[in-house]
Amino acid sequence: MDARNEAVVDASFGETGLDLETVFQAQYERIARVIAGVIKDPARAEELAVDVFLKWERTPGARAEGAEGWLYRTAVRVALNELRRQAVRGRYERLLEFLSRGNSGDPAPDEVYAAREERRRVRAVLRAIGQRRAELLVLRSNGLNYEELAAALNLNAASVGTMLSRALAAFRKEFIARYGEVTYGEDRHGSK
Repeated sequence: MDARNEAVVDASFGETGLDLETVFQAQYERIARVIAGVIKDPARAEELAVDVFLKWERTPGARAEGAEGWLYRTAVRVALNELRRQAVRGRYERLLEFLSRGNSGDPAPDEVYAAREERRRVRAVLRAIGQRRAELLVLRSNGLNYEELAAALNLNAASVGTMLSRALAAFRKEFIARYGEVTYGEDRHGSK
């Protein structure tokens, strides 16, 4: 970012009477990059970034101090919601494909059930460990590096590793408390 753009960013967040166009011009590319880093679809990320700015415009409290953080947090949440929508859409598409092909070489119903149950358990544990930890784990599992995680979640880059480690430990602890120890040498059906 050059000095002129940096001044626009500082000016856009230094006032209380911010207008959408100024903030949009100053932050759009960065917000779109954050979303694209999560969903891995730059074109869709641009559409979702516009939605973030429209939400900012409709939310009076977002214009106060910390507006830049609000934009980033909202961008991450919008991206995570898009991932959820894609996952649901993908499940339905696979189900329709499964039903239209018949059962030639397709997974057995118990395998489909086991995979669905595993995803349900992971979602339940993510809800239980708290939003910040869940966001960190979901973004990391979608390929974001430590710097991207820090930018997306407004964290100190030096603390991302520690926070990620704690989030993983909380996930493991909650998963074991709910569902028992997982033995990685076993397949989904419990046989070795």
